[in-house]
Parts: sequence; structure tokens; C-alpha cells
Amino acid sequence: MTLTDKPGPIGVFDSGYGGLTILHRMRQLMPQYDYLYLGDNARTPYGTRSFDVVYQFTREAVIKLFEMGCHLIILGCNTASAKALRSLQQIDLPTIDPNRRVLGIIRPTAEVIGSLTRNRHVGILATEGTIKSESYNLEISKLHPDIKVSGVACPFWVPLVEYNEADSPGADYFVKKRIDELMALDPDIDTIVLGCTHYPLLMPKIRKYVPEGVRIVSQGEYVAISLSQYFMRNPAIESKCSKGGSCHYLTTENTEKFKESAQMFLHEPVEVEKVTLGY
Repeated sequence: MTLTDKPGPIGVFDSGYGGLTILHRMRQLMPQYDYLYLGDNARTPYGTRSFDVVYQFTREAVIKLFEMGCHLIILGCNTASAKALRSLQQIDLPTIDPNRRVLGIIRPTAEVIGSLTRNRHVGILATEGTIKSESYNLEISKLHPDIKVSGVACPFWVPLVEYNEADSPGADYFVKKRIDELMALDPDIDTIVLGCTHYPLLMPKIRKYVPEGVRIVSQGEYVAISLSQYFMRNPAIESKCSKGGSCHYLTTENTEKFKESAQMFLHEPVEVEKVTLGY
């Protein structure tokens, strides 16, 4: 592996398109930086895969982004953050380059949740992998031990978004079913975290079925703010992030399909390059 010491773009990785919602917010808040987005669209979804497979796939993506000049990578994917982040930080970074960083998106959300819930009852809607990992429960309990956390897996929500069915009448059934299930677990929930970066595209349906007065938390805004604060605390890392205001996209799938789907998330045309990861 050949790594450059020159400043490079901020890497953003996701198994599919959901991380684009994180990237969009980061670019809004910090447009001066260069960004490089990588979607492992050929192997999505990650939500139902084992810890070992998610770690292997995420590691391959991280190495690719390091090789392309990134010194800092955001795992814009809750499943990768839940199943791979700790191993990458503890096992891989010390040997690859201890000066590079890989950050997730679960902790920034856990950090702010204490200031968002009024009655300390929080719900999580996420993929099966994220819910089974209990990453949100663990992170929130570490920071806010008085908060009760309940979670429900939403296995059909990502396909609804990926296949452009988020606005379809059929989506109502699946969205309502999982929200009702969550509220039945704990009727006192006053704040719901959308623990998957695809879910903001289902927001009109989610708002329709979430009880009145319950706050819905989408991650992008909080991850972007957290990153800007991280830069203030870590100027050495910030100085390694190039500032040309550019954004480039990589996919492991068909580039035309990526362009079409990415427009749903970004509302602007994109140019994308196809890359291969470990296969």
C-alpha cells in the first residue's frame, strides 16, 4: 500500500447511497473542503451481513480511500460504524498509519441525544445489523445512563429508498408497521433517531405515522457539526484535509445507476467513477 503525506480529500464511505445524506450536510456546513465519496453499491446492503463480512468490506473501502489520498474517513453508514469501526481503529490504523483517522456516525448522534429528549425515552429505527449490535444502546448509556433506549429493525426501508419507492403508497404499510412496533415497546418515547442514513428520504411517510410531539432526529446535521468541532480540537488532522471545494464520487456498481440514484439524495447531477474493492 502506497500512501501520500500530502493533504487530501475527506473520505466518506457507505455501503450504498445513504451516506450521501451525511455528505450533503457536511458540504453545506464546510464547503471549503474537498470530499471523496465511495459507495460499495455492488455489495449493498450491509445491514443483514455478519460482523466479519462488514468489517472485511469496510476495511477494503478504507484502504482504497487512504490510497486515494484521504487522511480522514467518515463511515457514513450506521452498519459499518456499528460492526467495523472499533476494529479499524484498534487493529488496522496502528499498522496502516497511526496518524490517519476513521470516524463513525453513531457517537455524534449519541452525544447530542441528551439535549434533544425531554423525558429520557428514546427510540431507534435502523437496519437489522445496527439494532442487533446494540451500538446505540451502548453509546447512549455510556454518555446518558438515565436514558431508556428501545430499538426496532426496519428491514424493508432501505430497499424502498434504493428502488425509488419511498413515495409510493406501498411504503406506507412498512413505515407505519415499524413505527407502531417501536411505540408499542415504549409509548413514552419522545425522540426517535433515524439510525440509517437512507431513512431521511422516507421522512414524509415517517412524519405521517410518528405520534404528534415526538421529535425525529436525522443524523446528517449532527455529524457535520461534530466533525467541525473535531477539527477545532484536532488541527493536525484538519491541516491534512485539502481545501479546494471539490467533490468526487466512486462506486463499485454501474456508474449510470449511481448517477440516477444519487440525484434522489443530492438533487444535482454527479460524475462518478467505477472502482473495484477486493474482488
